[in-house]
Amino acid sequence: MERLISKTKGDRWIWLIVILLSVWSLLAVYSATGTLAYKKGVGSEQFLIKHLVMIVGGIALMYFSHLLDYRYYAGISKVLMVITIPLLAYTLIFGASVNEASRWVTIPIINQTFQTSDLAKLALITFLARTLSKKQENIKDVKKAFLPIMAAVCAVFVLIALANLSTALMLFGVSILLLIMGRISIKQISIVCLAGVVLLGAVMMLGPRRKTYISRIDTFIHPEKADPDKAFQANQAKIAIATGGIFGKGPGNSTQRNFLPHPYSDFVFALIIEEYGMVGGVGLVLLYLLFLYRCVLIVTDSPKAFGALLAAGLSFSLTIQAFANMAVAVGLGPVTGVPLPLVSMGGTSILFTSVAFGIILSVSRDIEEKKNKSKEKVVIGEIPAMG
Repeated sequence: MERLISKTKGDRWIWLIVILLSVWSLLAVYSATGTLAYKKGVGSEQFLIKHLVMIVGGIALMYFSHLLDYRYYAGISKVLMVITIPLLAYTLIFGASVNEASRWVTIPIINQTFQTSDLAKLALITFLARTLSKKQENIKDVKKAFLPIMAAVCAVFVLIALANLSTALMLFGVSILLLIMGRISIKQISIVCLAGVVLLGAVMMLGPRRKTYISRIDTFIHPEKADPDKAFQANQAKIAIATGGIFGKGPGNSTQRNFLPHPYSDFVFALIIEEYGMVGGVGLVLLYLLFLYRCVLIVTDSPKAFGALLAAGLSFSLTIQAFANMAVAVGLGPVTGVPLPLVSMGGTSILFTSVAFGIILSVSRDIEEKKNKSKEKVVIGEIPAMG
């Protein structure tokens, strides 16, 4: 065990945050899946074991991802983008449809589904970090820098938005933040934003899920006029939060898990507040804020533009997703299908999230090693010459 710990490099606070989120996830999922297990006629331990396997697998992936020099991800990003765009298109046409949304594809042989937008997030962020860092000398060049970036952002945005608008909007926002950090001109960023607004309007008005998107927004803006069936999830989440109080009902004592449609994924934050109270909810928020703070330190300490942009993009993506999920649970946003990173029960989403954490730790590991080498040089330089 000590040998394994000695091999883990990078920011120790991020490692601690991952462990704490994973433990909290196991407790919440075990409690939340009781009703689901009863309906399916199986023991809740079955869901717990499956989730535990995913958590352990995710931590293993994170460990190996953080050992790989982050510079290799620049080359990997090109391959990922070549795979991602056709895969997103394939998902829209042939993917598994759940709640009128084609977001998943089935992996042959193992018969495991995965959400292609999770791969797309990694692909686009690493691609943007690579392109922006590599094109710094020609960053104002429309043909060499701007057009490839705009094409990638808009293509991924519209392909995800047709099935999952909330994820597409968050990824688009992260992309704009990276463009600002990458010194793209305000004029060019404005063009990307304008293109995003046009594509958003087209998806909202002409997309296959246009009725769902408009209905959810209308339900959020006018809850008093909303159909009770459409506002059911949000209302049950509010009840869970209201009955949680300051210290909650205690682990495993949730009652709203019997009414919430997805207390183990989309609304896991509401269940956490019900069982652990406001103290638990605030504690979880602080963990994600601490993660963001540690990532900001990594970004500012990174000597290379690619490392800084890579860590910034992935950390922004994870924290924005976390706060979007929590905002929906407490009624500050329309209902979405966004999971809480490393906490919600999920399959491959946990694995992709873990890889993102691992890449951030890889950047941190590189910074740590460079600092240690510089300290060694200083110490050696201070040793007086013999004789």
